[in-house]
This record gives sequence, C-alpha cells and structure tokens, in this order.
Amino acid sequence: MPLPDFWASQSLTIVRLKGSHLLHRLTTCLLIALGWVVVFAPIVGVCSAEPNRPPNLVLIFTDDQGYNDLGCFGSKTLKTPNLDRMAEQGRKFTSFYVAAPICSASRAALLTGSYCQRVGVTGVYFPNSKNGLNPDEVTIAEVLKQKGYATACVGKWHLGHHPKFLPTNQGFDSYFGIPYSNDMDGVRGKNRGLDHTWSKNDFTPWNVPLMRDTKIIERPADQTTLTKRYTEEAVKFIKTNASAKKPFFLYMPHTMPHVPLFVSKDFYDPDPKSAYKKTIAEIDWSVGQVLKALKDAGVDDNTLVVFTTDNGPWHGKGNQAGSALPLRGAKFSTLEGGMRVPCIMRWPSKIKPGTTCDEIAATIDLLPTFAKLAGAKAPTDRVIDGQDITALLTSHDAKTPHEAYFFYRGNQLQAVRSGKWKLHLPRQANRRNKAVTTGQLYDLSADIGESKNVAADHADVVKRLTDVAKRFDTKLQANKRPAGKL
Repeated sequence: MPLPDFWASQSLTIVRLKGSHLLHRLTTCLLIALGWVVVFAPIVGVCSAEPNRPPNLVLIFTDDQGYNDLGCFGSKTLKTPNLDRMAEQGRKFTSFYVAAPICSASRAALLTGSYCQRVGVTGVYFPNSKNGLNPDEVTIAEVLKQKGYATACVGKWHLGHHPKFLPTNQGFDSYFGIPYSNDMDGVRGKNRGLDHTWSKNDFTPWNVPLMRDTKIIERPADQTTLTKRYTEEAVKFIKTNASAKKPFFLYMPHTMPHVPLFVSKDFYDPDPKSAYKKTIAEIDWSVGQVLKALKDAGVDDNTLVVFTTDNGPWHGKGNQAGSALPLRGAKFSTLEGGMRVPCIMRWPSKIKPGTTCDEIAATIDLLPTFAKLAGAKAPTDRVIDGQDITALLTSHDAKTPHEAYFFYRGNQLQAVRSGKWKLHLPRQANRRNKAVTTGQLYDLSADIGESKNVAADHADVVKRLTDVAKRFDTKLQANKRPAGKL
C-alpha cells in the first residue's frame, strides 16, 4: 500500500473506533508505523545525511594565465564556454590574489596558507635545486586527511622534485604530473623552441619527466598529451571516490599555459597565432570534463570547485602570452597584473549563481577555508597568514577579513593593499622591476590600472600604510620557517 494511502486509511479507522478498541488500534497503528520507519530508515538516512557530509574540494590551478584570459573576465579573443558557465553557476572573485608573481613561491603559499617568505620559498626551483617545500609544513592535503579525505595531486608540482619534497610526502595519496616547469631540463645543443613551440614535434628538445607518485614513467614527457592525461586522471579519481562515498580533495595544477605551449591533436592548429587560444581552449575543455564527472557521479551539489591561476601572464612571449588587462603589469611584478588573478568558485548547494565578489581574498585563504568547511583544524602551532573566507562564498554583503594584504617579490616587501588603497613602497631596481624612489599610492576603486599616483594628495594614507607594512614585515621576518633541504 502506498505510504499516503496507508496513513489516510488508518486515520479514517481511528475516527470510527470507540472505547477500548481505540487503544488497541492505536497500538497496532503505531507498531505498523514503526515497521515502515524500519523499512524506509536506510533511504531517509542517506538523503538526510547528505547535507551534513563534508564537501568535496576541487582546486584547479593554471600556470601563467592572465586576469583577462577568460570570457567571463572580459576576453574578446579567447573562448572559454565551460569556465563562463562555471561563473554563471557560481561566483567570480575579482580582487583575488596570489602571494607571489612566480611559480614555486606562489604554490608554496597556496598549499600552506602562509606568505611564501614565511615558509622559505621565495624563488623558483630548477632541476638542479636541492631545496623544496619543507615536509614539516602542513599542507591543505594534510589538514583534510584529518577528516578522512582522499587526496590527489594531478599536474605540475614545482615545490621540489626530490622524493622527500614530492606530493606523496606532503599529504597527497597519489601524484601524477611533472615535477617542475615544462621549459626546464632542455637537451643541450638543440633548439629549445621558445620561438617555434607550435609544432607537434617540439617536445623533443625538452627532457622534463612525467611522474607517478615518486617514479618517472616517461621522459621526456609528451607534452602534447599532458592536459588530456591530467583530465583523465582527475575524472578517474572523482569517480573512484564518489563511488566509495569518500570525501575527496583534488588539486589540479595544470602545466599550461606556461611556455612552451602544447595541445593535443584535437586542439592543434598550425597557425602560431592560435597557440595561446587553443591552449586555453583545451584547459576550458578540461574544466568541462571535471564538472561533468562531478555531475555524473552524483556529487556535484556537494562539491566546491575553485578555478584560479598562479600569477599573471608571461609578457614578452608574443603569441604565447596572455593578457592581464585592464591591469598593469604581468608575471614577475607586484603590480596588479602580476598578482591579481582570475578566480571562480562554484558550489551549487551553497554559492548563489551568477554573483561577483570584489572583496580582497587570496590563495593563502584556501587552507583555513577548506579546513572550516571540512570540519578540520588548521595548524595552531605556527603562524598561518590566510583567513577563513567562507562568508565571502555564501554571503552577498560579507567583508574581507584582511585589514591589509602584502605583496612580496623575493624577500622584499614591495607593496601593501588596504581597502581601495594600494601603496608601492620605495625600492631599488632589479632586472625585473624598475626602482621606486618614493611611495606610490593608487586608488584601485577608481584606477584599477595603477596609472595615477595620488600619494601627494593623501600623505596620511601613505604614512599609515607604510607603518602597517613595516610592522608586518618585521614580525614576518622574526617568524620565518626554513625551506626543506636535502
């Protein structure tokens, strides 16, 4: 008998009963009802428990992709339908920052929730480097494993290629990818391809290895297949853990669009002018495949997907470089174009679709935020610079928890942002940046391109931010932690 009909018939019977028969039938009705509860309890239990399950977490992290390099962030030349749809279904973060304008330092900050200077990773690691992210650091993966998360890193690691520094020694159950940038480990005497990378055979001068866990499985890696193989690996990980009803964290740091650019045969175009477009198109396809896998596995509503990149575009690479417009600057620079990056977050059951947040947020915030969402504990035995930004995900009027955000290049604090104000501190010139002889102040609410220095009109703001920056840097330098060493 269907459940509604059952209750209707019992109600009519009870109304007709009188005297002692009423108690007898009520008892019988209660026993029958309890029987229905026993039968349906497993089904009801699964449904009601789903909202209380910790969310799955997917972090997609591209390499050298500019602020303008998505349709939903203003590009008129790049087609990114899957990322645009992700933004329509989620929230764009338009004042989202990395902690460094270069690869290794940016990744160290992302995974530890700390400014890269605090964890001793300030530059870029090369194949001859003997350092890496200290295994004593606590990564996002290690935090989430407190709550039984399955963890995987699929893509470019670049935090040390020796076994003690690899992902499987930093909280990840598995690793599949290349250990450093795809332009490293070139074969001597051969054309390194920087001016001719749009060729199906260009992978031959590059000797970068492809690894599974701690073993090299291919060398040189066939870079024309990397984005596709990363995607297949990610989809498999999602399906496996969704089937096992196990919460998971997928960290997917793409190799591309770092030069040299490569795509699979499905995206190949012999026209060099199409190089960057096609590379972004394949990354967009990959995002679409990941989102489809989540939906097919039935875990879409309970999965937070974050898409962002490690720093601004690598200017000077011609057709192989992206755009940071309307921002000024690019990779290697603490101008906005070097460290403000595109970011999209999607979580169907929690994030209101089609929304935008312009509050200051950063990659260092992901560790404490993911910890909060998973019900885990962020480290308390060390300084963590990131802040919990859960409210920025779910509320339309939440404010940034950052009173100030700091811009480092190497070990030098070069700028600070607080609210709408950004102050570039005086500094000497180096091979990447010009000298700044006096403090340069910009009102980012009116001048996102940092084109008009208004320091002379706001001496009080310059002094306040200068003092804030000096106090913070003094404390950071006194509480630094060392990088890992062989």
